[in-house]
Amino acid sequence: MEKSTWCSLPASKAQNQISQSKVDPSLFSKGNGNTFIVLHVYVDDILVASANMELITELKMFLDNTFKIKNRGPLGYFLGIEEKSSTDDLNICQRKYVLEILEETGFLGCKPASTPMAQNLKLNHDGTLPDDHTSYRRLVGKLLYLTTTRLDIAYVIQQLSQFVDAPTNHHLTAAHRVLRYIKQSPGQGLFYPVSTNLHLKVFSNLDWANCSETRKSITGYCVFLGFALISWRSKKQATVSRSSSKAEYRGLADTVCEVQWLRYLLHDMQVTLTKPTTIFCDSKSAVATAENHLFHERTKHIDIDCCVVWEKLSKG
Repeated sequence: MEKSTWCSLPASKAQNQISQSKVDPSLFSKGNGNTFIVLHVYVDDILVASANMELITELKMFLDNTFKIKNRGPLGYFLGIEEKSSTDDLNICQRKYVLEILEETGFLGCKPASTPMAQNLKLNHDGTLPDDHTSYRRLVGKLLYLTTTRLDIAYVIQQLSQFVDAPTNHHLTAAHRVLRYIKQSPGQGLFYPVSTNLHLKVFSNLDWANCSETRKSITGYCVFLGFALISWRSKKQATVSRSSSKAEYRGLADTVCEVQWLRYLLHDMQVTLTKPTTIFCDSKSAVATAENHLFHERTKHIDIDCCVVWEKLSKG
């Protein structure tokens, strides 16, 4: 398990032969092997991680000599995210953040709900407009940040965020349902075991023509590094697809782009992937299109997406 710590620094740049990641401007690294150290900068805070604690100490001394910093010690609570690590695993959650949301909204003593959204609920613009829109927008914004560690509410928050301009009483009721759901397990988060294989596995799925008003589809995927969940998304597609095959393939193309970005990021962090990334998709037509580099009539409108997926597939 890598040791990690964090500190605060003024808005300045330290050069000290540290290279910046090309795929994540806030990520910096130096050295390799046992001398590898990585830094993640957020405004005036910085996370430092390395397998060698002496390197962390030396870097902090250098930063403190260059400009005074506050040494916050081992990582425990950072930007609303709680971290607990041991020699065998790492756990992160937002329990304190959840309890703050529940207290602010008056739902601290509410009855918990077993699901984040009512079954078969379809949100639209029907309903009565509330007197105050700002409370709904503020709540959805807070819940959006909670999806940093809560995959289970990503879909419903994606649905609720579409109506921040003109929310109705139905949207507010749905948002309150999410509060009752997170009340059930405020400490739920992510678990990262130390002993895991370095193999990227991706699950891609799609809800075709989900939106009752625009008939746009919802793309969803989750990415695992071994047994650890490292990336996920639920997002409405930008265009309307006339068939589920086209929608599935557009979702697959978005997934492939995310995988490529993650592979670049892992390379910057000196993580060696020994196997090609495995992508699971339940659409036979999308899989058949990915394996066929000769485009035909049914795929001429998504030929760019076809090129993206087929190129990465052909290169392994």
